[in-house]
Order: sequence, then structure tokens, then C-alpha cells
Amino acid sequence: MALLDLEAFRQISLAVEPFKHLVVPGFLRAESARSVRDDFPDIQYPGLLPVEAVTPGPAFAVLIGELTGPQAAAAFSEKFGIDLTGRPTMVTLRGRAQAKDGRIHTDSEAKLVTALLYFNDGWEGPGGRLRLLRGPDDLTDMITEVPPELGTLVAFRRADNSYHGHEPYIGVRRYLMINWMSSGLTAQRELMRHRLSAQAKKMLHYG
Repeated sequence: MALLDLEAFRQISLAVEPFKHLVVPGFLRAESARSVRDDFPDIQYPGLLPVEAVTPGPAFAVLIGELTGPQAAAAFSEKFGIDLTGRPTMVTLRGRAQAKDGRIHTDSEAKLVTALLYFNDGWEGPGGRLRLLRGPDDLTDMITEVPPELGTLVAFRRADNSYHGHEPYIGVRRYLMINWMSSGLTAQRELMRHRLSAQAKKMLHYG
């Protein structure tokens, strides 16, 4: 059985204002969620890591294959009204958050669609909850707030006003991000930037 519930994804209505977005609780099927979570790589320092820089367990590797495969691309293409077939993908992971994470921003124009899938058991605190926002200046002016709980997906079409961020949080905050990119060259440049940043953070952490 597939790990991802693409039918649940298809059934969720797409919000279009102020930018296209949706939230899918249970995008990762309940019967497989914990095994995938257990195979999330052990990341002991903050920062985004290219998936190629870590060694995930077998269930997590299967998940990555599904997310980057043609069925997921077709579902996201239909939902967001953009042809993602054959587009390069960039997959990055974060295992820990630091105080400066969550600042309000929009993604680069090279990212056509962004999707975040979370791997945390419950979420009690106010920090670290992703907020999709109406503007660039106020974290309280939110469209929706999403606790980063196991199996929850947040996805949006990148736009000039696709602002998002979260209140500060320090500690374990696990998620996978997949971006469908405008070009392979851009994806390679972004991955190299994340790889160099991750190496520097690792040296600082273990040095």
C-alpha cells in the first residue's frame, strides 16, 4: 500500500486567497506514519539539509520515492493548476529549529510549488506552528496556523504574496520539504547552497 494518501489530498478543497494553498491532515497514512517517522534521519543541528546529505531508513526512502514520483506530480499539478510533469524536484529536511527560524518570507521564484510534510508526535507549544499570512509584516495576521504534527501536509503555489512564517521555537522540529522547481540548474544551485550551509553548521555543532 502507498504511504501517501493522494485521494485525501484530492478531496481537500484548494483555498485561492490570498494565494493558492491547502492543508491535509493525514496525508501520510496512519498505518505507516510511525514507521516512516522512525526512519527520519537523526539530525542533531539546525538548518535545511539536502536529502542526499543524510541516510534515511528504508520506509523514509520509500516515502521520498513516492513524493518525487509521477503520481504525486500529477496530483499536485491538477490541484494547483500548473504542469509539474517532468519538473525537477528539490527535497530538503530539517530536524531541529533555532530561534531565528520562522521569519516571514516568500519562497524564491524558482520554486513553483512548495509542500511541507511534518514528523512530530503532537505539538503543545505556541512556537513552531507554520502560519500562512496575509502580508509581510505581522505574524498574527494569519490565514491559517498549522501545528507540525505527524503526517500533516501544507502545500502552496509560490506567489509574490505567499508569505509564511512561525513564532520562534528551539528544539526538535522535523519536516520534509519538497519543491517543484522551474529548472534543474536552479535546483542544483539551491541544493549546493544548502549543502555548504549544512556542512558549516555540522562543523560548528561537532567541532
